[in-house]
Amino acid sequence: MQSPETYIGYRRSERFHSPERLARDSQKTYTPPLKPRLNEWGLSGSWKVGAESATLVQAPGSIFFRFRSRDLHLVLAPADTSKTVRFRVTLDGTVPGGDAGTDSANGGAGEVRAPRLYQLVRQKRRADDRTFQIEFLDPGVRAFAFTFG
Repeated sequence: MQSPETYIGYRRSERFHSPERLARDSQKTYTPPLKPRLNEWGLSGSWKVGAESATLVQAPGSIFFRFRSRDLHLVLAPADTSKTVRFRVTLDGTVPGGDAGTDSANGGAGEVRAPRLYQLVRQKRRADDRTFQIEFLDPGVRAFAFTFG
């Protein structure tokens, strides 16, 4: 079993698991999901969730996902294309090390510079259930969808 493509905007969002309800087109502060089950996701920090994406209003802010797959990708874009948004990825609360994707370093660091699909995790071992977190250190990132491979 592999995790399904998952959309972050409210129009097609499923399995959102932060304690707060997803607010449409307005800024809201979210807290991390306590114990997400497989394929559940959530937000932490101050986000504005639109129909197609969520935009981080104030840093720091995070997205969490409990997944099962070798690869985890996330479609991201800077809200202002002249700025870079720094991030840090963890798996089960630790740096990804050898399981880092092509767009994140072994220590979890990376940057969103352009609108595109970012490969954030590429596991070397069997795909078990893992908790992914991406923490954005700068405001202004737009997150659209998770894909898995």
